[in-house]
Amino acid sequence: MLEEVDRWLSTRSWSVTDRSPHEILAAKQRTGQTVSVVLPALDEEETVGDIVAVIRRDLVERLPLVDEIVVVDSGSTDRTSEVAAAAGARVVHRDDILPRLPAVPGKGEVLWRSLLVTGGDIVCFIDADLREFSSDFVSGIVGPLLTDPDVDLVKAMYDRPLAGAGGQGGRVTELMARPLLNMHWPQLAGFVQPLGGEYAARRSLLEQLPFPVGYGVELGMLVDALHLVGLDALAQVDVGVRKHRHQDGQALGRMAAAIYRTAQLRLARGHLVRPSLTQFERGADGFEPRTYSVDTEERPPMAEIAEYAHRRVA
Repeated sequence: MLEEVDRWLSTRSWSVTDRSPHEILAAKQRTGQTVSVVLPALDEEETVGDIVAVIRRDLVERLPLVDEIVVVDSGSTDRTSEVAAAAGARVVHRDDILPRLPAVPGKGEVLWRSLLVTGGDIVCFIDADLREFSSDFVSGIVGPLLTDPDVDLVKAMYDRPLAGAGGQGGRVTELMARPLLNMHWPQLAGFVQPLGGEYAARRSLLEQLPFPVGYGVELGMLVDALHLVGLDALAQVDVGVRKHRHQDGQALGRMAAAIYRTAQLRLARGHLVRPSLTQFERGADGFEPRTYSVDTEERPPMAEIAEYAHRRVA
């Protein structure tokens, strides 16, 4: 491990217990910063309501740390929107944000558009499929941003159990993202969960970053933030255990392909690999190929979007 990373782990890697809720609130009140929590959601009626309710109870009503909770629905066919609204979130539909640009499928697309419908100085992203959710996921990663002006982005780190076994989740992280980061961006080798969906950042940073529209958004954001603000402006906080719905192997393969594509774009903009992935499924006549396109589109920094600039002036 690089000496720089070893030092970073001792100075920018914390536990949720390192900052008390009242210390974080005092920093928020002293600095006047506002906090938005965004949940990107697609067919998450089973979990999104509980997450919103916990955040609202703990961090809006009991401790006024969060100023708004926004669920961005990217086309759910279940009751995600109704459940989220009933729990106390403001629900916005992806296609209603920046309608002049037709939306494309993907998590990164939703996160990018969320900047137009939130107002917080700090934006905290939380996946909507978490189970047994704790508000520590929010307060833990928002805390360093409120108390330390030199920190611009904070990732949550946690254990990810799989089928009851600890540390077995995060398969795409271990098989794809971590090797890529260690080989090509070794300064980022200290991140425990580089692909985790729970992280918070200053709006002033997010609006300068391009957003891969799909699964590559977390890796792309981490790499781009490193180049833009440097390693010491990045941090991570241990929030315990993350439980969520796990995807099957083929879905993970498509995710890995998108992440590799995101990395490859950043390594050599002029030499691009074929943006598709062929997988196999057993059918009546044996194994049948299924070819999927890999996310290739990226949204520009939000600061370059006219509607965003006009909104900030207004």
